Amino acid sequence: MVKIREAIVVEGRYDKNTLSQVVDAPIFETNGFGIRKDKAQMDLLRRVAEQRGLIVFTDSDGAGFVIRNFLKGAIPEKYLKHAYIPDIPGKERRKSAPGKEGKLGVEGMTPEILLACLKRAGATILGEDTPAEQPITKQDLFELGLSGGANASEKRKKLMKKLALPEHLSPNGLVQALSLLYTREELAALEAQLETEHD
Repeated sequence: MVKIREAIVVEGRYDKNTLSQVVDAPIFETNGFGIRKDKAQMDLLRRVAEQRGLIVFTDSDGAGFVIRNFLKGAIPEKYLKHAYIPDIPGKERRKSAPGKEGKLGVEGMTPEILLACLKRAGATILGEDTPAEQPITKQDLFELGLSGGANASEKRKKLMKKLALPEHLSPNGLVQALSLLYTREELAALEAQLETEHD
């Protein structure tokens, strides 16, 4: 069990049950879209975020991104960290059929994947020091031909697929996810590798 300083917010109780077997941290639920009408729960999340930080850990499907974006707009960015699960096709054991987009959610991830996602999000693991690195910026994406140029959108999609990043990431979300997962040097090397693969 890994102890994390920040609180974590997930979509539902099955996500919470799965995550609580991996980490020792306060875990809150949004009850799906219910969070948009639950003023008391939002007030609590804001207070917790201000006091100890909050990691948003929603599914990588469209609904998960709607909830993530709602929380982004409701809580100041400086108190939030974002953990992203990879796009993995499948269905959770308790379900008779896969979800609408056919992807596993937080509850379907292995403990190793969940922990790796939290570490990449910058979770403060008590007892470990995490050195701060220079984040990747939109300018880096531009210089690598991943934004603002011919075929930039296509290049971004190829990169996201190669890195198993959620397909619904906005350009800003992509910058954030890349900063959490890779250094600038690693990103440049990955882009160069993609170029050679498609030449």
